[in-house]
Amino acid sequence: MNFTEKLQSDLKKAMLSKDADTVRTLRMLISKLREKKIALIKDLDEAEELAVLKKAAKERLDSIQTYTQAGRRDLAEIEQAELELIRTYLPAEMEDAAIEAIVKKIIAETGVTSPADKGRVMGPAMKAVAGKADGKRVQAVVTKLLGG
Repeated sequence: MNFTEKLQSDLKKAMLSKDADTVRTLRMLISKLREKKIALIKDLDEAEELAVLKKAAKERLDSIQTYTQAGRRDLAEIEQAELELIRTYLPAEMEDAAIEAIVKKIIAETGVTSPADKGRVMGPAMKAVAGKADGKRVQAVVTKLLGG
């Protein structure tokens, strides 16, 4: 069962239980998946669907930060609830220790020692953790290990 089918199934359950917040969030996700499908003019594969869900989660994180800075705790809480629901469909994030092990291996293979060469490590690192870790977390680990 792909993400779209799972979301539609969960939407039906949420509608039957009259959970308005869940219904709103699931409809938004299904809409985003349909928009991407139309834009690509083809059915989405699992990686493309996952990318859409990750983007929606990132948008919620950005909104939470913006609302919190603006003192709009009420809106931040709504976004937080949506984010929690979206995260239930995403695979678990990698632990920092696992990211660090991957980055150390790449640094050893490439022989990079300078923070100026961070890009030579980031590319392979992002490929290695694709879909399992956020780019900001990977960048933080690379920066820490290269001393930049």
